[in-house]
Amino acid sequence: MPTPPEPGRPEPSDDETLSQRRQLVGLAYRLLGSVAEAEDAVQETYSRWYALSPQQRDAVDNHDAWLTTVAGRVCLNLLGSARARRETYVGEWIPEPLPGQTRWVSGRPGAAVVDPADRITLDESVHLAFMVVLESMTPAERVAFILHDVFCHTFAEVAEIVGRTPAACRQLASSARRRVRASRSPGTAARSPASAAQRAGVVREFKQAWEAKDIDALIGLLDPAATAVADGGGRAITFPRPIEGGERIAAAWIEIARRKPDSMTFLERTVNGQPGVVAQQDGAVVTVFAFDVSGDRIQHIWVVRNPEKLRHWTVGRDAVP
Repeated sequence: MPTPPEPGRPEPSDDETLSQRRQLVGLAYRLLGSVAEAEDAVQETYSRWYALSPQQRDAVDNHDAWLTTVAGRVCLNLLGSARARRETYVGEWIPEPLPGQTRWVSGRPGAAVVDPADRITLDESVHLAFMVVLESMTPAERVAFILHDVFCHTFAEVAEIVGRTPAACRQLASSARRRVRASRSPGTAARSPASAAQRAGVVREFKQAWEAKDIDALIGLLDPAATAVADGGGRAITFPRPIEGGERIAAAWIEIARRKPDSMTFLERTVNGQPGVVAQQDGAVVTVFAFDVSGDRIQHIWVVRNPEKLRHWTVGRDAVP
């Protein structure tokens, strides 16, 4: 139960409120995989806060904990309906990619990816590869795992949000970790992790080989078991099913290069904190390409063309923290 506040306890400052909101949107994005849905969830959270009477707000001992608890519950409810909507989604569903709004540094020795610290926290929990794994979890697993393993909440706190016992939440998080481990193929696990400079270098070489229509170079940069998945949402033309195998992906990318309009340009951009590529046409981003690199090979490519998921890229709004 909340304890009475100290007399005259001040309301959070504007800077504190902004920082707090950014953290809540970051939490909600990891839980929902959609910036729009995350912003809606946080808006609902603050609506519930301001629906309290001044006396009720004053009785909340920990403002941050209250907001996190409510945001977690709102997201848990939204996850159930989101899973139902995605069953009728046209084609493959990929989490909404986050813009970095900056070019990434080249793969020169000692170079690193530009860190837009004022826009996004570059940790594994926002990498698109990680976000895709989260989609395989049940809503309760996802909430327990993100709150405990990423945001460091205790299982007692998670239990209050999920509505289960701390022991049950511990099991949910454990099950989620097993899904994360299972997502790493034996071939991927055998490769040494790529540094930021290595990832940037591989993606840059891929972009250059793609623009040069050099299929042999593309094949050399792709893992033989690589996969490519595209999300058009029924609103943009793309390949309808995942492409499996490095040679088939290379052939598909050569065909894309051949059909590319003269007005379209490929640009190096940060995607969810990782080196990526975007296609820009008439000043608007029409496609985002995200890559999962292990060692010196590309394991996965995610292609997002659904314009609803690219609004943040065109209008230049800040990404999720």
